[in-house]
Amino acid sequence: MPQLALAHSFWESYDALEKQVKAGVRKAMAKFQLLTVAELHADKGLHLESVDKAKDARMRTIRINDFWRGVVLAPDDGSDTFLLLNVVPHDDAYTWAAKRLYTVNTATRALEVRNVVAIEQLTPALEEAARSAPERLFDRHSDTVLGHLGIDAQVLRAVRTVTERSQLDAFGTLLPEDQFEVLSFLADGHPPEEVYRDVVAVRRPAHAEPEPTEDLATAIANTTGRIRLVTEPDELADILAKPFAAWRVFLHPSQRRLAYRDSYNGPAQVSGGPGTGKTVVALHRVRHLLSRSPDSRILLTTYTHALAASLRENLALLLDDPDLLARVDVTTVDSYAHRLVRELGGGRVPTPLTDQEERRVWQQVGRRLGLDWTERFLAQEYRHVVLAQGLRTVDDYLNATRRGRGTALGPLKRARLWRAIDAFEAELAAKGHSTHLRICDDAARRMAGADPAAHGYAHVVVDEAQDLHPAQWRLLRAAVAPGPDDLFVTGDPHQRIYDAHVSLASLGIRVTGRSSRLRINYRSTEEILTWATGILAGETIGELGGDGDGPGGAAGNGLVGYRSLLHGRRPYVDGHPSEHAEVTALVDRVRSWLEQGVRPAEIAVCARFNLLLDKVGRHLEAAGVPVVRVKDDPTAATEGVRLATMHAMKGLEFRCVAVVGVTETAVPFAREITPEDVDRLQHEADTLRERCVLFVACTRARESLHVTWSGRPSPFLPLP
Repeated sequence: MPQLALAHSFWESYDALEKQVKAGVRKAMAKFQLLTVAELHADKGLHLESVDKAKDARMRTIRINDFWRGVVLAPDDGSDTFLLLNVVPHDDAYTWAAKRLYTVNTATRALEVRNVVAIEQLTPALEEAARSAPERLFDRHSDTVLGHLGIDAQVLRAVRTVTERSQLDAFGTLLPEDQFEVLSFLADGHPPEEVYRDVVAVRRPAHAEPEPTEDLATAIANTTGRIRLVTEPDELADILAKPFAAWRVFLHPSQRRLAYRDSYNGPAQVSGGPGTGKTVVALHRVRHLLSRSPDSRILLTTYTHALAASLRENLALLLDDPDLLARVDVTTVDSYAHRLVRELGGGRVPTPLTDQEERRVWQQVGRRLGLDWTERFLAQEYRHVVLAQGLRTVDDYLNATRRGRGTALGPLKRARLWRAIDAFEAELAAKGHSTHLRICDDAARRMAGADPAAHGYAHVVVDEAQDLHPAQWRLLRAAVAPGPDDLFVTGDPHQRIYDAHVSLASLGIRVTGRSSRLRINYRSTEEILTWATGILAGETIGELGGDGDGPGGAAGNGLVGYRSLLHGRRPYVDGHPSEHAEVTALVDRVRSWLEQGVRPAEIAVCARFNLLLDKVGRHLEAAGVPVVRVKDDPTAATEGVRLATMHAMKGLEFRCVAVVGVTETAVPFAREITPEDVDRLQHEADTLRERCVLFVACTRARESLHVTWSGRPSPFLPLP
């Protein structure tokens, strides 16, 4: 019987197919598995056909239905392993297959693909243009060095024409992935020996043959992470029936060197825009650390319960081993803090207040003391100065810097404000209440004198780190002893939606020399990405946990070079005369997605406020469309269109996303913006945070984005 392997390029095409086409794929592949190799070539139903004028003689197409064909790489050496590459419309299948050549990388021994026709067409013109260039990008590296890193003759000829990094990036979609990544790191200034260690060596199997072989079965076996070999009779049906969540743990080549680097000599940080795979890198880092330390415990943590649930679910998919999972605590930082305070404080934990409850207490304190400051100002001073720096006494506060705060406070005003802080904490203590951040601060202090073996971890991996507060970071720093591979941090300052200003270095978490940025978006189409980045156009955003002059670190544009390799429809962006008309149009849009074969669980509708979400939910249910709230932590198997506030969309992704109610009064929401005359710096930070909230919501979409409003649109929307 023939063996079937699935390339990741197939899954990307399969996931976007309509329901009836997917059914055809499952039927064709099931039949494929039942035939012998001889029967497969003779079968008239599957129509296994050669591709005329193909650059790779092993290219075949297979019939899915009258309109769709599967593209297969067939063995030409008498073996029985076939590789399913893509599913595309009939005519496009032959065009796609004819241009591509699959070869074996001479360094990694992995199977790789290139658009050989495009490279052949472009190279002569680029060679002519490069003759007059004073310098070329890879002049410093000899042919021998590049060959040792797996750069083959055709790619070598092409890249010798490249004069600048932007040209290399434009070439990227045509080149084999492993070779392009090697060239990218060389272009960034990494020495060849480091590139070999961190990119080539980690992908080359320990059992690799002394010399490269073109044997397809061997090459497939050597290509870890990008090809799935089906070995059991029922395995194929199980794979094809799984929702997209089962494939979220796929690791792309540009991320592998970060996740599987043998060791970091201290804390390491990975940043990147939405969809660049930071969470996937974090999950694989956990897997790597588990393999290196057989008895170690790992904390995998993040900001919200919804994100922690998603991490837990995807880690289970990646590990598929209960014993390994048992060694990983997946929880929020706040939950870890509560547990520690309970364990180290005799079982008593104060009840945390909600943000609304906290503001109410500040309001009462301000009135009682006759203060001129608003409850919002008092809460922010407590959060951004007192808790951020762990201040405990009035002297500490009088001598503290107030970086990031735009309202000057002299000694007398600080003394008055400290009386409010004392009164606030006394009132909470009397009622057995606290705030989440004060509990984190308490937990960090208790950990300083605790037994790390009983309450700490060998490694801590942090996802969505941009929204963690300094008090939470102090706890994480205390949770693991300083040393190699202590902290692995992923995040994106462009998705900071909870106003956390942090300098990691000041908290003993130094990532200098161990900081990397991902720039390729593997989630959204280029059309969605280009439109969404317009929301942040012209904004200066601090680095993740840096030490520059702006809030959160050095100012810069972290989205420079940020791009997607996927293409699709442009976002639908339009206004409506009324909210009712907007919701009616939304219901029609969701119905059209469902008719195209998109599962309800792959669709999300989000709004700034729950009031509009409630209305959307009622209209969808009246139309016979099931809905479920993201805040209820539904599993991947729970059917229903997901409803969420913009804040709750953080860290999630869906095939189709509708962002509704994007009006000038909702985004930005005036109550969340500090008036400029009260605190200019806080006003700017609040406004940027509101932009980031909208940016995060829109970048959850993989294929389709629907953005609407009634009345006047948000000024943040990039409209013509």
